[in-house]
Parts: sequence; C-alpha cells; structure tokens
Amino acid sequence: METVLKINALKKNYKHQKALKDVTMTINQGDIYGLIGRNGAGKTTLLKSITRMISPSSGEIQLFGSTSSSEWTEALARTGAVIETPVAYDNLTAYQNLAYYCKLRGIPDAKTRIRETLELVDLADTGKKKFKQFSLGMKQKLGIAIAILSQPDFLILDEPINGLDPIAIADFREFILRLNRERQMTIIISSHILSELYAVATRFGFINQGQLVKELSKDEFDALSEEHIVLKTSQVPESSQVLQDKTNYLFKVVSPNQINIFGKNHQIGEITSLLVQNQINIEEIHYFKQDLESYFMGLISEGGN
Repeated sequence: METVLKINALKKNYKHQKALKDVTMTINQGDIYGLIGRNGAGKTTLLKSITRMISPSSGEIQLFGSTSSSEWTEALARTGAVIETPVAYDNLTAYQNLAYYCKLRGIPDAKTRIRETLELVDLADTGKKKFKQFSLGMKQKLGIAIAILSQPDFLILDEPINGLDPIAIADFREFILRLNRERQMTIIISSHILSELYAVATRFGFINQGQLVKELSKDEFDALSEEHIVLKTSQVPESSQVLQDKTNYLFKVVSPNQINIFGKNHQIGEITSLLVQNQINIEEIHYFKQDLESYFMGLISEGGN
C-alpha cells in the first residue's frame, strides 16, 4: 500500500502564535482521513502546508514520497485541493470555469473531461448560469470539480460542508464515498461537523491548539465507543461490590460517583432491581454510546491522552 502523505515533527510559527506544534501523521492510499478540530485549531494551516501554500517553520512533509523540488512538482500534480473558498470566476459558467482550468493545466480532450466532471459533481444542467448566481452548495461542488479536473490521486478538502443544507450535505457525503470507491481516491477532509465526518471517514486525526493529539481508525473508535450503561450513585464502593459478587458484568469505576457497565445484553431493569435489593441509592442510570464530539471533548479535557 502506497504512503500518500507522511509528515514528521511539523511546526509553523507566526509572530505571536504557534500554529502547528510537532505534527506527525501518515495517510495511506485509499484512506478517507477526517481531520477534526475546532475553528482556529490548526486544520487549515496544516492543509496549506501540505499543498505548499505556506512554508512550515520546521519539520518534513513527504507527498507521494517526494523529497526534491522536481518530485514535489509531480506530487502536487497528483493532488487536488479546495482550501477555504473555491477559486472560480464569478462571471463564468461552470463549463467556462472548467474550460479555463483545462487550458491552464494542458488537459487533453477538454470537452470530454469537462462533461464527465460536471456530471460527476451533478452540475451538468447548470447551463448559462454564472458562478456568482450559484448557491453555496453549487459553489462547493464547482470547487471540487476544479480540484478533480486533473483526476488526482489525492484530494484535500477544507471545511467543505460549512453552510450547506441537509440535502446538500447528504449529496456531498455520497459524492465523497463514490470518489473513494470508484476512483480509489485518497481524501483528507477537515471539519468540525463530526457526525458527517463519521459517516465517510476511515481514519480520524484530532487536532487541538496546533497539536495532533490522537489518531485512530474508525474500527478503533467504534471499539472504544461501544454502547454501555452509565450508573451514577453516591455508593460507588458498595455498588462495585454488588456487581462483582453477584454478576459477571464487566464494569469500570470512572469517577467517585460513576460506574460504566459493559456488555451487549445487559438490561437496565435487571441492574436496577439488583442494586435496589441491596439498598443501593441510584441517582441515574442510562445507556450511553460515545460519539466523535464527546470523544474529542474528552481528549481536550484530558490533554490528548
């Protein structure tokens, strides 16, 4: 499996800010990598560094194994990106915008490529409508069309679903999965809309205050976020003893007033009955399944550990 992106100890310092702090990460061919972080966490700075829109202060970036300037030129030719806002011309149609970029990039058989690309992003029927008349969702689609016009192997998308309505978000989700499945395209998507990242990503990286605090696969996250029962009580030691002596449940004391009970077939009613029979005061008991947002907030509060 080809390594598409390898970053080692990347730093970016501005006059009064350390925007990136020793970021190390790897993206392999076929990954859909979800880059998660709040606004200002360093997501855009990292993506701009990858595409050489800005120069890092120190560290190493290898894109498709590139080390020399000539290799970097080839690597960037295999990469498409939409960072911050789509770069398109207001007074041109979708077709005219793509025709301009085909000419700029020397893409052969431009008419066929443009038609195929517009169909792929569902903009084939926009006719004479100019870019300035597009909805936000249409503008995002044209930005992606420009990015994939050269049929790249690696696609970089910075907050691509900001401001989109639910239907446009669902369309975008299916589009990304189709690019990955049908064109074997490796994709990195930054976003703070975590439910949508979960729906498409195969791996996640969590960035906070310029630090990549955690990386894990979707399978690893799902294992960590297994549904469990949360028991809150002022009698944690006594509750633990009852669970240990009278059940075979797996459980963990997570705070002075909370126990998490694990297992797919455990019933709240059975646990409640058992604890009440043993004079345990239950303050709260409910099922819980951790999502990306709560996991990320936990990482931040724990300092990324």
